[in-house]
Amino acid sequence: MIQQLSATPEWDICIIGGGATGLGTAVDAATRGFKTVLFEQHDFAKGTSSRSTKLVHGGVRYLQQGNIKLVMEALKERGLLIKNAPHLVHNQKFVVPNYKWWEGPFYGIGLKIYDWMAGKLGLGPSQFLSKEETLALAPTLDPEGLRGGIVYHDGQFDDARLAINLAQTAAAHHAALLNYFPVTGLLKAHKKVCGVKAKDHFTDKEYEIKSKVVINATGVFTDAVMNMDEPKHKQMISPSQGIHLVVDKEFLPGNTGIMIPRTDDGRVLFAVPWHDKIVLGTTDTPVKTKDPASLLEPVPLKEEIDFILTHIGRYLSKDPQLADVKSMFAGLRPLVKGSSKKTAALSRDHLISISGSGLITVTGGKWTTYRKMAEDVVNIAMEKNGLSQKACITRELKLYGHDQPAIPAALPGLPDERIQAMIKTAVQEEMCMTVEDLLSRRTRSLLLDAKAAMASAPAAATIMAKEMNRDNHWEKEQINTFNAIARHYLPAIN
Repeated sequence: MIQQLSATPEWDICIIGGGATGLGTAVDAATRGFKTVLFEQHDFAKGTSSRSTKLVHGGVRYLQQGNIKLVMEALKERGLLIKNAPHLVHNQKFVVPNYKWWEGPFYGIGLKIYDWMAGKLGLGPSQFLSKEETLALAPTLDPEGLRGGIVYHDGQFDDARLAINLAQTAAAHHAALLNYFPVTGLLKAHKKVCGVKAKDHFTDKEYEIKSKVVINATGVFTDAVMNMDEPKHKQMISPSQGIHLVVDKEFLPGNTGIMIPRTDDGRVLFAVPWHDKIVLGTTDTPVKTKDPASLLEPVPLKEEIDFILTHIGRYLSKDPQLADVKSMFAGLRPLVKGSSKKTAALSRDHLISISGSGLITVTGGKWTTYRKMAEDVVNIAMEKNGLSQKACITRELKLYGHDQPAIPAALPGLPDERIQAMIKTAVQEEMCMTVEDLLSRRTRSLLLDAKAAMASAPAAATIMAKEMNRDNHWEKEQINTFNAIARHYLPAIN
C-alpha cells in the first residue's frame, strides 16, 4: 500500500481518519470503484471507535429526547449491520427493572414504540415481565421493591474488530489504508484543496498525495484538520467523555444485559455482557483541552468511576467495588457544538460541511450509523467534485473478515498455539504494528483485564518481534510503552 502512494499519480478520494466514519467511507468509496486512500495518525480505531458501549442500537435515550429521526435511522442501520456482519453483531436481550408503579407502563410504551420504529428489521418484541421472570433473567438484581420488568432487544458487537473488518473489506476493493501515517498538511492549487502531505511514522519519510477529493473524518481531531485548511475557522467539536468499567460475570450471570433508563444526570446506564465479562457505562463529561495529544488516551476521572459504581450499586444485590474493576476505559464523543450547556443534549446527528477550499468534513454520528454517514459523504463528494456518479452498494454488502476471540485472561505466558497463530495473523494480515495494537484492538485483552494484559505483554512482544524481524531493544520498548498505557486502565486503589 505504501508503494501504491508513489505509483498513483492522483486518487479520487483521500480520507483522513481511520475510525468508524473514515473506514466506513473508505468501504463506500472503494466499492463504488473510486481510487481510495486513507491515512490514520495512529492505529485504526485507536480513539473513540474502540471505546464504545459495544452496542449497535437505535438509542433509547434519543427516543426520550424526541429525536425520532436519529432513532429511525439508527434502527434501520442496526438491522442492516446484523445482516451484513453476522459474525460480529448479534441480538442482545436487555431487562429494564421496574421499582416504581409508573415505570412499567411508561417504559413499556416507549419500548413498544421502539419496536414499531424498527419495523421488519426488529430483533424481537419487547415484553412485560413479572418479578419472578425478571429475576430469572437477571438473578443479581436487587429483589427488594422490584415490581417486574420489561425485556427488549438491541444489537451487541465488538467495535475494534468491526473496524479491522471494514479496513479489510475496503482493501479487498483495492483501497489503500495506512495506519501510523499522520497527515501533516493539505495541498492546495488555486486556493482549492487538491491532496495531502502525509508522513510514515516509522521511517519519517514524507509523501505528497494528490486527490480530487479530501475528506476529514477525524472525530475529536476534526478541528485540528480544519485548522490546516483555515487557521481561523470556527470550532466545530465539543468533546464529551464517556467511561466504562469492566467487572467479572458474577455481578450479572446469564446472557441478559440491564438498562437503567434514568440516572441522576438524565442518562441511561447499561450493564452489558461482553466476552464473558460485564461492561458498565457510560458517563457524559464535557472535556476542555488545549492539548490534542491527550485526546489519544483519555483517562477516566474519579467522579466518573464513582458515578457508575454508585448507580449500578442501587440496582444489584451485590455492589461492585473499585477493587472489582478489571479494566476501565474512556472514549471521547465528537459532539457537534450547539447552544446547549449540557453535553448529553448536544447533537449526535452527523454533520457534513464543505469549506471554501473544498475540504469536506464529516463528523458527529455514532457507530450504529457509520454506513449511512459514509454513503452521505461520498454522495456529496461526487456531487461537489465532479466525480462520475456511481451508486452506493453498501446496504447489501457483506463485510469481510472474522471475529477474533479475546485472548483469554489467564495467559501470562501465552503458551497456547492458537494464541500464537492469532498473533501471527494480526501481524501478517491486520496491520498490527505494536503490542498495544495487539492487546487493545486486535484482541481486546486490555479492555477485559488490564493486569492480565500487562502480564502477557512480554510473551506477545517476543512473538511479534520474531514475526517482524525486530530486536530485543524493540521488545523492551514495546513492553514499557504498553505498560505505561495499561496502568491507566487499572483503578488506583489506596
